[in-house]
Amino acid sequence: MLNLDLWFFAIAGPAVIFAGISKGGFGSGAAFAASSMLALVVEPAMALGVMLPLLMLIDAATLRPYWGRWRLREAMILILGGLPGVALGAMLFRVASPDLLRLLIGLVSVGFVLWQIASRSGKLKLGTRPMPDWGGGIAGLTAGFTSFISHAGGPPAAVFLLARGLDKTAYQATTVLVFWAINIAKFIPYAALDMFTQATTQANLALAPFALLGAWLGVRAHRIVPERLFFAVTYVALTATGLKLIWDGLT
Repeated sequence: MLNLDLWFFAIAGPAVIFAGISKGGFGSGAAFAASSMLALVVEPAMALGVMLPLLMLIDAATLRPYWGRWRLREAMILILGGLPGVALGAMLFRVASPDLLRLLIGLVSVGFVLWQIASRSGKLKLGTRPMPDWGGGIAGLTAGFTSFISHAGGPPAAVFLLARGLDKTAYQATTVLVFWAINIAKFIPYAALDMFTQATTQANLALAPFALLGAWLGVRAHRIVPERLFFAVTYVALTATGLKLIWDGLT
C-alpha cells in the first residue's frame, strides 16, 4: 500500500529532486540515494518501481543538453556489458525477500561512500593507464546488476570512465547516454515482476514535476556548483540511510 500523504511527499519530493540534480549534473553517481530514501518509508520493490519511470523521465530531459558530447565507444562498452547485468539482477530479484533487498541497497549505499572516500583520499588508485575494453565490460555488467537491484549503477560505471580519462562534461554526457539505455532495458523485467502498479503510477504522476525540476537544476549546477559540496551532502545522506536499511534488513 502506498499512501500519497504529506509524509510521503516530504521524503519523496526532495529525494526525486536530488536524483534529478545528480543525473543532470554529476554523472548519476548519487541518484540512487532517492531509492534508498524511499525504501525507508515503503517496501523496497515499490520504491524501485516508483523511481524507474522518474529516472527515465530525467534521462529524457537531460539527453538534449549533453547531446553528442559523450564518448560513444565507452558508452557502448558499458551498455553491452550492462544488458546481461540487468538479466542477472532480474533473476536475483525473483527470489529476494524485502529484507534482503533492504540489506543489498544499504550495503551498496555504504559501499559507495567508502569507495568515494578511498578514491578521493588517494588510498584507492585507478592507475595511470586507461582501463581496457574488457574492464569496461566487467564494469558494465556490475553497473547493470546494481542498477537493477538498487538503481545504483553509477559507481562501477564511474570507475571505468574515470580510468579512461574523460573530462567532466564528456563523463557526464556518457553517463546520461549509458543509463538512458540501461533504464530502458530494465523497464520490461520490472513490469514482468509486477513492480508497476496503479499506486506507483499515481506516485509517478505526482512526482514528475519534482523530477523535471531536479533535471533542470542539475544541468545548471554542472557548471556552477562545486562537486565537493554536492557529494559531501550525498555521503552523509547515503551513510545514514544505508546504515538504517542494513539494520532493518538484519533485524
